[in-house]
Amino acid sequence: MRTVLVLGSTGSVGTQTIELLEANPEKFKLVGVSGNSNKELLESQRTKYSLSPDQVALGPVAAAELVATTKADVVVNGITGSAGLKATMAALEVGSQLALANKESLIVGGKLVTDLAKAGQILPVDSEHSAIAQCLMSGQKGEVSKLVLTASGGPFRGMSLAELESVTPAQALKHPTWSMGKVITTNSATMVNKGLEVIEAHMLFDVPFEDIAVTVHPQSIVHSMVEFFDGSVIAQASIPDMKLAIGFALGHPDRLKDATKPIDWSLSHTWQFEPLDEEVFRAVKLARQVGLAGKTFPAVYNAANEEAVEAFHENKISFLGITRIIEEALQLHEPNDLSLEGVLNAEAWARQVANSLIAEA
Repeated sequence: MRTVLVLGSTGSVGTQTIELLEANPEKFKLVGVSGNSNKELLESQRTKYSLSPDQVALGPVAAAELVATTKADVVVNGITGSAGLKATMAALEVGSQLALANKESLIVGGKLVTDLAKAGQILPVDSEHSAIAQCLMSGQKGEVSKLVLTASGGPFRGMSLAELESVTPAQALKHPTWSMGKVITTNSATMVNKGLEVIEAHMLFDVPFEDIAVTVHPQSIVHSMVEFFDGSVIAQASIPDMKLAIGFALGHPDRLKDATKPIDWSLSHTWQFEPLDEEVFRAVKLARQVGLAGKTFPAVYNAANEEAVEAFHENKISFLGITRIIEEALQLHEPNDLSLEGVLNAEAWARQVANSLIAEA
């Protein structure tokens, strides 16, 4: 039986993780939870699963401390944003298997994170990176020619820049296929999320940026693909349900039975793939540049985005203003060497600069 610590237990990934633990009581034992704003649900989880106060953390700093003292077999990091960095590093330091939904901590931390990780210690919970991990099992690393990340296109697929200028926060939160929190849903609408995933794929699988492609797949059934050098393309497909990726990370190398419902092959299906318009959704191209530049640029990209997303939802900037704020902050940034202190300083600087730019907008 594996002991499991769930960080961000009151969010979308966290609650679905706990549902999977409940469905597999012979395989897993919940030994701790952490949350941030939803204190009532956190207390409800503590009571329901007979956790002691020492097994519950409130806030990202407390979550990292809980990881260090609990030493669970598996740590599921579902914290939103770069606030999850310290918890990610703590999980790797104590030797826990890290089921990583908090992509920002890997992107912002870069080699600080990957240098701590043993081979196979990080298992991605993103549906796209889970798909790639599964597809890579079909060949050897030296046989890979390309990773192909799929994107739903979000609620604004096919729109022009002029049309995007006037979209509202409510419209941005209406994702066509996935149910997620405010930040991730908005990031999916701007394609910042896909930009972050390109960097994450590079960090996780050690594939050059020029060999990581993005294709728009509105049905969100094919979660990503791997192209091998013989011309074969292996795809992982399932209905849009995060429980598959969560279950794969929890149970690896074993799969969890009935983690999600299979595709109904008695029905007709049409799957389409389209090129991403990177001139309209510039966040992906920007993320490639940021990833190649390295150092503290990814930290600035992420932190500026987090501030801009909040400003957009407070009607302080337009939808397209999110990407503009990120780009302007990056242009002003003088990078630091990659260290924990350098990353944290760059983030603080980016938030201050982003908010100054927002005030001027």
